[in-house]
Amino acid sequence: MNPHPPKELLEETHSFPGRFTFKAIGHTENDFALRVIAVVRTTLQQDFDAPYALKETAAGRHVSVTIEPWVESAQQVIDVFNAIRHIEGLVMLM
Repeated sequence: MNPHPPKELLEETHSFPGRFTFKAIGHTENDFALRVIAVVRTTLQQDFDAPYALKETAAGRHVSVTIEPWVESAQQVIDVFNAIRHIEGLVMLM
């Protein structure tokens, strides 16, 4: 199974350039949320952090990172998916 949406589907269902929402859920240890934010910034070669929101579970073991960077193309979306999925501690990526 593909770890990211097919490029053709992205191009059919989204307007580029524009904002794209990524949600990564992972273990809170080792600054998971900060690593997600940094990977998005680095992958898109931006010198600023995209708008994001964090939500920690009640027990504090997991954190959800919702980040909405500006992307120029479906390929950039795929690149970000691929970069995030290699972050240690990732549980789910949407």
